[in-house]
Amino acid sequence: MIFELNEEQKMIRETVRQFAQEVVAPRAAEIDESDEFPKDIWRQMAELGFISLTLPEKYGGIGADHISCSIMLEELAKVSAAMSNAVLTSKLQSDFLVRFASEEQKEKYVAAIGRGEVICCISATEPSGGTDLASLKTRAVREGDQFIINGTKQFITMGTLGDVYVTMARTNEQPGHRGISAILVERDRPGLQVGKKEKLMGIRGIGTSSIIYEDCTVPMENLIGHEGEGFKYAMGSFDNGRIVIASLALGIAQGALDQSIKYALQREAFGKTISNYQAIQFMIADAEAKIEAARLLIYKACYLKDQGRPYSKEAAIAKLYASDIAQEISTNAVQIHGGYGYTKEYPVERMYRDAKLPQIYEGTNQIQRVIIARHVLKQYQ
Repeated sequence: MIFELNEEQKMIRETVRQFAQEVVAPRAAEIDESDEFPKDIWRQMAELGFISLTLPEKYGGIGADHISCSIMLEELAKVSAAMSNAVLTSKLQSDFLVRFASEEQKEKYVAAIGRGEVICCISATEPSGGTDLASLKTRAVREGDQFIINGTKQFITMGTLGDVYVTMARTNEQPGHRGISAILVERDRPGLQVGKKEKLMGIRGIGTSSIIYEDCTVPMENLIGHEGEGFKYAMGSFDNGRIVIASLALGIAQGALDQSIKYALQREAFGKTISNYQAIQFMIADAEAKIEAARLLIYKACYLKDQGRPYSKEAAIAKLYASDIAQEISTNAVQIHGGYGYTKEYPVERMYRDAKLPQIYEGTNQIQRVIIARHVLKQYQ
């Protein structure tokens, strides 16, 4: 086991860290307050290769490993969970297309996503289904050489910004997951309507919305992979998603700890800085230990993925632990800041709100516990 970053990973960390601190951090509060997506920052991140980092060279990427991707997402999330989330959303969808799409579909979209020219969203969650993808109600009915899609999707990350949507729909009447397919639906297709933008508690500025399909017509050639295989594709993507969500949560936790230490070293109470008090030291020590543990859990899942080995359990563990400690550490960060932590003048207030979402999406943390338990029990049977 090697516990040191290689030279390429160190270079990526320094490049992203500098950009995050100099470009993203000064705008983070504005992004949150205005709830508007900063297209200029998006273009800069695309030019620097952040969005295409893990893509194969064939599609304009550098083929970096997933530890490098985790490093990038952490550094961005330390200052802005929103911009980290935007990058990981595009990363997930380009990965999805690389794995499952036809060569023609890949050539049309993958490199363009990596260049930041096309925003691709996963359109899966429904108002009544949430994590239960197998119960989705959106239908895609064949008519000649076309699909006619009807249904409503909810909480689509970057939904208002999307150019194309990987849409999960039921293409036959088989029960459960067996009838689900993945279909590419371009934004300008007649019958596709972008719904209202959600007013989120945290991770604001990335246009989360509903997507409505009313007799939306798309050609059969927009089917991704094989009909009826969409659920299987999505499950594979969720494992990948849990790693990047864990990395996002890790960045929030590290950012909250950084702000807490900075504040504790300069805030005075009863004649000395509060960093001298054991109550504060214990919160900082616990945070440091848990962040280190979360980072190693994430890197292990990344390593297994890069090796082409099973990593579903490890991804679930990383997502569960990193998001739980992000919530705890951001809560304590507000406590360390006292009354100031409850104001928008300090970043920890935003981090506290941002930290909740990683416990919910890509499968709630209750679902992660189910996944982990199934893997563990299976080993003993």
